[in-house]
Amino acid sequence: MNQNNEQPTREEAIKTLSHLIKDVKFAMLTVTTDQGHLKAHPMTTQQTEFDGDVWFIGGKDTEQVQCMRARPQVNVSYADPGKNNYVSVSGTAQLVEDRAKLEELWSDFYKAYFPQGIDDPSIQLIKISAQGAEYWEGSGKMKALFQMARAAVTGKPATDMGNNDTINL
Repeated sequence: MNQNNEQPTREEAIKTLSHLIKDVKFAMLTVTTDQGHLKAHPMTTQQTEFDGDVWFIGGKDTEQVQCMRARPQVNVSYADPGKNNYVSVSGTAQLVEDRAKLEELWSDFYKAYFPQGIDDPSIQLIKISAQGAEYWEGSGKMKALFQMARAAVTGKPATDMGNNDTINL
C-alpha cells in the first residue's frame, strides 16, 4: 500500500471517508468498559452523508451507552471487503437528545429494538465527533488478486495494493 506524505485538507479527508463508508451497512463501535477492556458492538450505520460526525441509535440502558457516558473516547470501524476498503475512525461520543435528529435517522428497522417505536423512552442518539481516522483503500479486487498472484509467482512483494493514509480531523 502507498503511504501518502501530504496531509489532506479537512474537506478532502471528509470527502474521502464519506466515499469509503457510504455503502457500509454496519460498523463496529468500540468502547472502553469499567474494567478498562475494549469492547466492540455492531451498529447500523445511518443513511446520512459523513460530515465529520457519525450518528447511531442505541439504547439508554445498554452497557455500551453506559461506557460512553463514563468514557467518551471511542472507535468506529468499517469494512467493505468486496471493495477492499477499511476505515477506522477515532472520536468522542456524545449522548444526544434531539427529536428532530431522531426523526431524520429513524426507520421502521429500529422497531425490532424499540417496540414502542420512535417514542420509546429508552432510545438514545449517539453522536461520534471524529477526531482522526486511518483508511485502507483497495485498488480494486481484480487488481489486488493480480498483484498477489504475481507476488506469489515471482517471490517479489506486491507493489500497488491501494492507498493507506492517516488523517486528523
